[in-house]
Amino acid sequence: MPFASCSLPACRSLYGIFMKITQEEVLRVASLARLELSDAEAGRMTGQLDAILSYVAKLDRLDTRGVEATTHPHQAVNAFREDAERPSLPGKAALANAPVQNGESFVVPKVVG
Repeated sequence: MPFASCSLPACRSLYGIFMKITQEEVLRVASLARLELSDAEAGRMTGQLDAILSYVAKLDRLDTRGVEATTHPHQAVNAFREDAERPSLPGKAALANAPVQNGESFVVPKVVG
């Protein structure tokens, strides 16, 4: 494909390919995630995300009638032990290696207003 190496929206639109995601959408999501992207990073990210979304769109076109839904590629068996009550770690032992503690709990920086 002649456009395979082109990740810029303008370049891809020359070949009649419509982007699944715009650079403005990428910048909006980056803002929500509190990420700062340069113009070059935003352009590269837009191309990469468009490629992923285009592949997912291809998968959406597959006929999956008669295919049983699965959560694992193989038969998974629960290998967890049964829950059993047992003594927990004593408070002093739990706090022993804490960088900051107040005698009864860990002290961590406040992160929410």
